[in-house]
Amino acid sequence: MTTGKSKGTIGRGAAGLLVLATAIVLAVSGCQPGSVAGNQAPATGARADRPGHVFVINLENQGFDAAWGADSDAPYLSQTLRPKGVLLSKYYAIAHHSAPNYIAQISGQAANPMTRNDCGTYAPFVPEGTAWPGQVKGTGCIYPASVPTVAGQLSAAGKTWKGYMEGMKSPCRHPEAGAEDANQDASPDDQYATRHNPFVYFAAITSSPDCQKNVVDFTELAGDLGSEATTPNLSYISPNLCNDGHDSPCADGREGGLVSADVWLQKHIPTILDSPAYKQDGMLVITFDEADGARQGPKGAVPGGTAGGRVGALVLSPFVRGDTTSDKPYSHYSLLATIEDTFSLPRLGYAGAPGVNAFGSDVFNSLP
Repeated sequence: MTTGKSKGTIGRGAAGLLVLATAIVLAVSGCQPGSVAGNQAPATGARADRPGHVFVINLENQGFDAAWGADSDAPYLSQTLRPKGVLLSKYYAIAHHSAPNYIAQISGQAANPMTRNDCGTYAPFVPEGTAWPGQVKGTGCIYPASVPTVAGQLSAAGKTWKGYMEGMKSPCRHPEAGAEDANQDASPDDQYATRHNPFVYFAAITSSPDCQKNVVDFTELAGDLGSEATTPNLSYISPNLCNDGHDSPCADGREGGLVSADVWLQKHIPTILDSPAYKQDGMLVITFDEADGARQGPKGAVPGGTAGGRVGALVLSPFVRGDTTSDKPYSHYSLLATIEDTFSLPRLGYAGAPGVNAFGSDVFNSLP
C-alpha cells in the first residue's frame, strides 16, 4: 500500500528456558543459503501426497466479501476460478499495511513499526534481541543476514525458488540502504512496488548471487513455465500496482482495483494452469495481502494475529477438489508453514508457533 493512503509463552524453569533459547537460536540463525537449521536433513523431494511446485499470487487490499462475494468486481476470480478450487473462508492477513504481510509469508517475522508504515525509507533493521517464536525484536526494513527465509531454506535443501515481480525491470531492484523508496507511488511507466517484493528486505538474499538470479521481472515466468525442469519449486508472483488491484484509478489510466486485477488474472492464470509443472504436482494460491481500510479479524483466531483482516484465499491444485470450502482458520503464517511442510523444512518464526495450521486434508481433499 502507498504510504500516503489511509492506508509471543515462555517455558517454566531452567529446562523450559533452555528449550526456548535453543529454539530461538535455531530459528534465527539457521536456513541461510548453504545451511539448514537444526539437524534436519535437506529435503530430497516433495512428498507424494503434496505439491512439488507452489505458485503464490498476492492481490491487494480487499476484504473477503468484496473479493469473493456475489457482487465481486472480479468475476473471473470469484466465479470462474472459484469452482476449480477450495476457498479458505477464514484466511487472515496479519497486519496493516502491505509490507509486513509479504514479509510474514516468506520469513514468519511479525510486523514492526517501520514495516507497518510500508518502509518508505529502506532502513537497516536495528535488532534489540530475540523473542518467541523465532522473532527478532527491533525495528527496520532490511533484516540482518542472520534472519532466515524460506528462500534460503529451499536453496539449502537443493530446491529452487524465484520471485517474479511485474515491472521490476532489473533483477533484485531495491533502494540503497538508508534511502527513500522511490517506488511507493506508481508512475505511468513504473508501477513496481518494492514493498510487494519481500525478498529484498532480507540481507541474506540481497547479499547473495541468488538475488540477481532468482528475484526477476515477471516477464521471465512464461519461459520458465515451459517445462517442469525449468519451473521453480516456489514461484512467488507480485503483479504491479495496477494489476494487483492496489491503485484505482491506475497511473496509466486504467480503472484499477479488482477490475484490472481480474483482467490480469484472466490473462495469466491459464498459462500457469496449463504448465507441465502445475499439471504434474502444482498448487496455486491466490490471496490478498490485507483487507481494505483498517479491518481486523477476531482476536485469538490464529497465532500471530489477524490485524490485517479476513481476506480469504483460493487454492487450486490437482490435489484439490473443486467447488469446496474450508472454514479452518488460516493466515499468511499458515501459507509459509504449508510451503515448509511440503518440502520437509523446519518452520520459521510464527509459522512454527503452536496452533498455526498448515493446509491439511481440508485443502488437499482430492489426493491421487
